[in-house]
Amino acid sequence: MFRSFVCLVCLGVLSFIEPGLAKDNIYAVDGDSIKLREQNVRLAYIDAPEYYQTCKDSEGKEYNCGIKAREKLERLMKLGELSCKTIGKDIYNRDMSECFVGNVNVNLEMVKSGWAVVYKSTDVAYLEAQKDAKRAKLGIWQGKYMKPELYRILFK
Repeated sequence: MFRSFVCLVCLGVLSFIEPGLAKDNIYAVDGDSIKLREQNVRLAYIDAPEYYQTCKDSEGKEYNCGIKAREKLERLMKLGELSCKTIGKDIYNRDMSECFVGNVNVNLEMVKSGWAVVYKSTDVAYLEAQKDAKRAKLGIWQGKYMKPELYRILFK
């Protein structure tokens, strides 16, 4: 596979699209991270519960929201061919990417479904999706949860 580079003048960043990734070369690590061959990719603009993180449902019953978030990401990735556009690097030197299955923005769908929160973004589409998911009590919004970034500080 080759990478085609596209200069995004309006954003002022260098980006790539990774076309046609074979399903056996890609998997969800957790709700906001994927592995493309040997490359670790962090989904930009979102933060999902950590894999071992638990939340409480509407009745106060504990459940593994980290596994639920990963399962949602896996279902989205199975919908078709995945393409990712890298927008930068995170503090762990992972590619920060916005990923798509066809025209579906995977990152945004994670927020819409309530299995991720908006992280370091002021994008109106993401903020509206989070507000809608919260209002509908989807995913982690059905009960109580700890922000993933706080969970990482306290439990890792």
